[in-house]
Amino acid sequence: MTASTPPPQIARRLVPGATLRAIAPSCSRAYVMEHDNTQWINERFATMGLQMQFGEHVDELDDFDSSPIASRLEDLHAAFADPGVDGIISVIGGFNANELLPYLDWELIAANPKVFCGYSDFTVLANAIYAKTGLITYVGAHWSSFGMREHFEPTGQWFRQATHELSWSIEHRTEFTDDLWFMDQDHRTVHGTDGPWVLNPGKATGRVIGGNLGTLRLLQGGGMMPGLGGAFLFLEEDGAADIDEFARSLASLLQTPGAEQIRGLALGRFQHDSKITRSLLEQVIAKHPLLSTVPVVANLDFGHTSPMFTLPIGGWASLNSIDGSVRLDFAHELDGLAG
Repeated sequence: MTASTPPPQIARRLVPGATLRAIAPSCSRAYVMEHDNTQWINERFATMGLQMQFGEHVDELDDFDSSPIASRLEDLHAAFADPGVDGIISVIGGFNANELLPYLDWELIAANPKVFCGYSDFTVLANAIYAKTGLITYVGAHWSSFGMREHFEPTGQWFRQATHELSWSIEHRTEFTDDLWFMDQDHRTVHGTDGPWVLNPGKATGRVIGGNLGTLRLLQGGGMMPGLGGAFLFLEEDGAADIDEFARSLASLLQTPGAEQIRGLALGRFQHDSKITRSLLEQVIAKHPLLSTVPVVANLDFGHTSPMFTLPIGGWASLNSIDGSVRLDFAHELDGLAG
């Protein structure tokens, strides 16, 4: 079951002087502050000219490293209701943002469109809110992501483009990190990458739907899954998902009504712990006749490695991989796409 999405809404763009409020829809800020990296977080938001605020309950901490549903809901609704707040960002991910879904005030959110960003567990909120209200949301950096001292950019640049501009292009990186950077900022490993993998070449344009695959699947059957007809799927998994888990999750999503009308599939870089190789991935993709008819690319700069670009959920993506390279453009409206 999928939602019948209202007409798209584009939140007012962030500008210098705008106020960004951090909330904790999953794990608490107290969980994050075990390793205090706020010096770099504060500097980066100040450089963008953004004024930071925090939800009243962001530091509540229970046995699940989170807080009660009522506390998380209150902070989310308060952020949307406050006319002095221009954008909302998650503190960090976790495992329980879907607990909030039955209680969200869709009318309040629809009446107060704002930039709304986070990733991983945040995927359920970003996609459900788009499906129920039409608000274009963002799967991208958390508040805590900005605490990475080195090897952070262009994550911040990509966040700024998505939240400050109406269209932008992605320049793929040649290096990435995949580590528990917040625990030790002084000893880190940088890995080289061979860039995007073109698993099935082609050109496509479609509405962006996706984020973390295992989390997105939590919306199946609940009436809050965006329609997949005409969608360009952007999916990633964390290191806990091996090739078997990824394969069955992908198969499940491709069996969702409307999936036969997707325009393309783009996969974020897999973490080393997943042990997912290009060869294994190619075999999984080749299982599905549906995916032989649309462009499929992988090893892109989004997901649980760094850097990560920001996805506009409900916005538009254009891909061209016909010549073996990958050109990727995003826009909030179809006529804003380059080329």
